[in-house]
This record gives sequence, structure tokens and C-alpha cells, in this order.
Amino acid sequence: MDKIKITGALAKVTDPETGRSLMAMNRVQDLEIEGNDVNFTIVLPSLNKEYKSQLNFACIAAVQEIYPSANVNIHVKSTAPGAQATTSPKPHIRNVIAVASGKGGVGKSTVSVNLALSLKAQGASVGLLDADVYGPSIPTMFGLQGARPKVENMYGKPAIRPLESQGISMISMGFIIEPEQAVVLRGPRLGGIIKQFVNDVVWPPLDYLIIDLPPGTGDVQLTLVQTIPVTGAIMVTTPQEVAYADAIKAMNMFRLPSVNVPILGVAENMSWFTPAELPNNKYYIFGQGGGKRLAKASNSMLLGQIPLVQGVREGGDEGKPIVLTDNGIVKEAFTKIAMNTIRQVNLRNEMMEPTRIVKME
Repeated sequence: MDKIKITGALAKVTDPETGRSLMAMNRVQDLEIEGNDVNFTIVLPSLNKEYKSQLNFACIAAVQEIYPSANVNIHVKSTAPGAQATTSPKPHIRNVIAVASGKGGVGKSTVSVNLALSLKAQGASVGLLDADVYGPSIPTMFGLQGARPKVENMYGKPAIRPLESQGISMISMGFIIEPEQAVVLRGPRLGGIIKQFVNDVVWPPLDYLIIDLPPGTGDVQLTLVQTIPVTGAIMVTTPQEVAYADAIKAMNMFRLPSVNVPILGVAENMSWFTPAELPNNKYYIFGQGGGKRLAKASNSMLLGQIPLVQGVREGGDEGKPIVLTDNGIVKEAFTKIAMNTIRQVNLRNEMMEPTRIVKME
């Protein structure tokens, strides 16, 4: 038996979670041939029974397709201790960050998109899940209106390939429906879509998956924490009292003992207005202090303050997020938020136990 041919056969086997070749991901190790025996090791991020079984049978089939009489012996091991016990359905996603607030109109999508791009600029691999099913904004903000994700069969199950723009893998209800189409869904179906966006999307290995949540504390939020372990939440607010009052409610949902998702910090949007012709002027049209108050109430930190400038709106409408432009003050603000987010995530992972899926009755 030819080792090169066997390697070529195994190169056709794809990881059902990432959609990438096992060989390309260096998952196959210690390949040896002894007479009729083919021995090798598969290194996986999780020893989930179904996941391990799918790849085991796929590798055996690939080798026996070219050598029907081969005895294929596969040893499966984990890349990390304790992976057998992980509750995450996507162990190759290292950190899941929910971007949330209690009310609409405070700029969650703007923060989610520009945070994702700012993390990418720091060298991280980043994905973006638009969980605002009723009002998806991500397609517009990336200029991808009308784009559709591909659906393919993978090991007998439908798999959705996320779209990619600016190096960010993303999925949104806006990629599935027409722009003018109303989304009319009750709770169970709404929750089903969120589960599909997590489980049926072939996410690549990611350092961060940013989840843009809808306003409030309803079905989407609860389904999310029951579907995938959320590393932490970033609260978005404006300085004004009404935004702060609603953000407190959303924050307290994550802090419920039955949910127990850490608050990584607060991003204060529209902190002040700065006109383009007067870049050094600050006009506090929404008041001051809401972000600091929320950070203090959540026992976290103010990740950063984002000024209200015309370019933010223009960039979102034109599909060119503001951090991709030369607007220095806003780009600097999001870079600071990204750096503080990385710091807070690392601190959270060092000081606290790994996140787990929430069990609720």
C-alpha cells in the first residue's frame, strides 16, 4: 500500500464542524503501514461521541475506497485536557462574546461589526453571528444585500457555509430573506433559527465569535445561552438615563444565577457629538456618565467611548464600516475597545472556570 495515496485519500475527509480537510488542519498524525494494517492518530478539539464517530467512519471509508482489504486502526486523542467533558457544540470556537443592550437604537450592530473588524486587525480570527432575526443589519453594514449562503450535505446533514467579507465569517437572517420581507415568528421557531445559526453553520476555527443580539431579554437571549457556552457579554449603552435603565435589565439577565454569564465590560456609544469640521470639539447631546455607571453596576469596566460622528452612519449605510476608513477618532475608539476586550476575555478565562451551556427548566 502506498502511503502517498492514503494521505491523498485522507485529505478528502473534511471536519464536519469546520468544513476543512483533516490533512490541511494537521489533524492526522503518526501514519504508519504494516502489511495490511493502516495505523494513524486523529487529533480533535473534542471527544464528543457523534463527532468522533463521524470522522472515524469517514477515514475508514476513505482508505478502504482505494485499498478495500486494508485494516484501518485509528487512535483518537484530544488537543486539550478535559475536552471529553466540554459542553460546547463548537469546541474550535475559543470565545463567544454576546453584544447586548436592553433597548434598540443604541448601536449594538455598529459596535458588533466594528469590534469584529478591530479584533481582526489585531490578528484574531473572528466570526459574526447576527442574532437580531427581526431586524438584521449585518448584510447592509457589509454591503452584502442579496447575498446568499451555500447549503451543502455533510455526513448526511445540511451544513450552511457562512459568508465572508473583510476576513470575517458571518451569518444573518438577512442573507436568507428578501430585504423587504417581514419576519413573523413565534418563540419556538425563533429559537430554532438561533440553534441553526450556531450548530448548522460550518464555522471555521475562531478566536472570537461575536453575537449581535436583539434588544431585550427574550427568546433569543435564552436560546443562545442554552445552545453554546457564552464566554462573556459586552453591554452597549448611550450616556442617557433611559438607555442606562434598560441596559441594567439586560445586564441583570446575564447575571441571574441560572444563566451566570460574566459581563466583560461596557461600550458607551454616542458619547459626544464631534462635527467633522471641528474635530476637537465635544458636544454631550445625550448627557454624560451612563457608561461609567453601568460598568460600576456590573462590576466590570468601561471598555471605551465611541463619539457620534457622521461617518459612522455613512459607513454603515454604504457597507463600509467606519474602522476601515481614515476616521482617526472613531478608529482609535474601537481599537481601544478591542484591546480592552482581549484583556478582559483573557482575564476572565484565567480567573474563572470554562463556560458551560446553561441548563434551564
